[in-house]
Amino acid sequence: MLRYAVAAAMLAVLLPTTPSFAITAKDKMATCKFGADDQKLLGKARAAFMKKCMSNKDDPRGAPMATPPSAPPPR
Repeated sequence: MLRYAVAAAMLAVLLPTTPSFAITAKDKMATCKFGADDQKLLGKARAAFMKKCMSNKDDPRGAPMATPPSAPPPR
């Protein structure tokens, strides 16, 4: 029983320290190139896309969603 408690404690300590996004620059470059090729981008448009894709920014994508209509008040 003590072994299970020690194993659970070790898991609880080690689990949060593992990286959640383990992607290398090489993998990211391949993904960005695929996206540029898929969109058939060339020249300045391709360079701009690659620059934005390779950046480490976490910008929201696309237009924001519309707010849902308000529900009628309860009776």
